[in-house]
Amino acid sequence: MKFAPPKTRYGRADRSELGRWFWEVDKVLLLMLAALIGIGLIAVAAASPAAAERYSGGDVRIPELYFFTRQLMWLAVSIPIMLIVSMMSREKAKRWSLIGAGILFVALALVPFIGSETNGAQRWLDLGISRFQPSEFLKAFYIVAIAWIFSLKKVPGALITGAWLLMICVLLMMQPDFGTTVLFAAVWVALFALSGANVRVLGGLAVLGVVGIIAAYFFYDVATARIDAFLFGEGDDFQTRNAMATLTAGGLFGLGPGAGTRKFTLPEPQTDYIFSVIGEEFGLIACLIIAVLYLAIVARVLIKLLDEDDRFTILAASGLVIMFGLQAFINMAVNVQIAPSKGMTLPFISYGGSSMIALSIMMGLLLAFTRANPYLNRSPYVVKWSAT
Repeated sequence: MKFAPPKTRYGRADRSELGRWFWEVDKVLLLMLAALIGIGLIAVAAASPAAAERYSGGDVRIPELYFFTRQLMWLAVSIPIMLIVSMMSREKAKRWSLIGAGILFVALALVPFIGSETNGAQRWLDLGISRFQPSEFLKAFYIVAIAWIFSLKKVPGALITGAWLLMICVLLMMQPDFGTTVLFAAVWVALFALSGANVRVLGGLAVLGVVGIIAAYFFYDVATARIDAFLFGEGDDFQTRNAMATLTAGGLFGLGPGAGTRKFTLPEPQTDYIFSVIGEEFGLIACLIIAVLYLAIVARVLIKLLDEDDRFTILAASGLVIMFGLQAFINMAVNVQIAPSKGMTLPFISYGGSSMIALSIMMGLLLAFTRANPYLNRSPYVVKWSAT
């Protein structure tokens, strides 16, 4: 008589939803994301006193660790969301993403009419208890939606997704938000290329992109001012110059936690320029480690997808990690003065509720799409043998 081995909790014989997730999720990717979140908490704690002083006015005095404690609150909400989303099956993740893409596109269309304004930008919907930025949440769902359309056979995916992208770009420029417009367009081009686009078509799109940037320079005042400041040193380039000076003030090893002083002159030390705060207090080596960590996350996902044979999964996971990596690159490029100011956060490191929750959903979807199926052998030799 044969006896089956006893089932152990979270062992390979455990077929519960949590047990399957434990064995299928990419633990290395999860560990790298956890490292980013931990670094982000330390960075926000370092930037919090400077941000609190900047936003304190009149008789209102904001506590020094106000932004740090609020970041802890947002993480308490965001981390469970990321884990719950990562437990979805690929089919369920795709279905909910398509629904979310439709709802958030409608919300984005409402922003120019009923949105709330801050510092000359109208990007938020006021929900009473808090504000909500539809474009941040739309990013992940938009990627999954266009990946699904591109993966369909006998469907003009480029035409459908291109028309949708054009509508999104028009709505974003009405806010105005040129940086996020560039992100949406860049990810669309990347997925279009991965879907098998003709090289000549891609070359035409590259020319069209250059024409778009030139048009933005001549007809979009914010772009004109930032490009002039970046290329010619004209106008207000205080933010990028100060960010670079702050980043290099600590040398290789930094001045030490809490010892930075230039961070108090940064306009948004807890969000847009938190990378410079890290440079001042923890050094250029710490900044390099963070940059390598972002690169490792992108490389990990793209290499893992080499063994994937589902067209939709390849496009969706590639788009999600490209969006994540590109946003990090743009933020760091602004801080080291090789790109004009964009007002873009550093993923999982910058302070922010909407940004943190939106990124958690994005990475939850990425973890869901990169989960390994232990019962699926994708070896081409096994497939060939079994077919004969």
